[in-house]
Amino acid sequence: MNALQRREMFVRFRLANPHPTTELEFTTPFELLIAVILSAQATDVSVNKATRKLYPLANTPTAIYALGIDGLIPYIQTIGLFRTKAKNIIETCRLLLTEHSSEVPRTREALQALPGVGRKTANVVLNTAFGEPTMAVDTHIFRVSNRTGLAPGKNVDVVEQKLLKVIPKEFMHDAHHWLILHGRYTCTARNPQCWNCMVIDLCDFKSKTPLPQAT
Repeated sequence: MNALQRREMFVRFRLANPHPTTELEFTTPFELLIAVILSAQATDVSVNKATRKLYPLANTPTAIYALGIDGLIPYIQTIGLFRTKAKNIIETCRLLLTEHSSEVPRTREALQALPGVGRKTANVVLNTAFGEPTMAVDTHIFRVSNRTGLAPGKNVDVVEQKLLKVIPKEFMHDAHHWLILHGRYTCTARNPQCWNCMVIDLCDFKSKTPLPQAT
């Protein structure tokens, strides 16, 4: 995929969805941070079901820390790795209270110092909560970047750096969301919906999947 094709790709994404955002439900940076921690190896749907019950009761570092691990688990036990996530969330709340005046930090280094927060999670918070032009490469973005030829790479770090380099600056703020949604609903891992793809003519993927036959 060349530079003109890459730009056209994002022009089409923007026309189809001018204001993309995460499918995680949140109203504050802290709610987003907790939701993203919970979303590791879990679906956004399952996280939203849990936070819809949790946040009306506790949606601040003080309130969630007061629950403790045992008090938090009942709200998140339908999510994978819930015990580890509960431990990380309670410790994250403690650090926010003691080191950040209950505020979510706005630097990658400070975010990644919080338990359960890796580079991808930090990038999601920086981009979605604070408007930073970061690129959080998840399995969807990794797949789309390699399959389409947008930014092929052997691992997520390589793909992230390539995406930051090749995506035109005017699209960087929203590119993360467009690529996730494209991978989640069109460029799926199995049986990608090439017949329903708005960028099929720009894509390097050779094995285009045919239109399903009527039964």
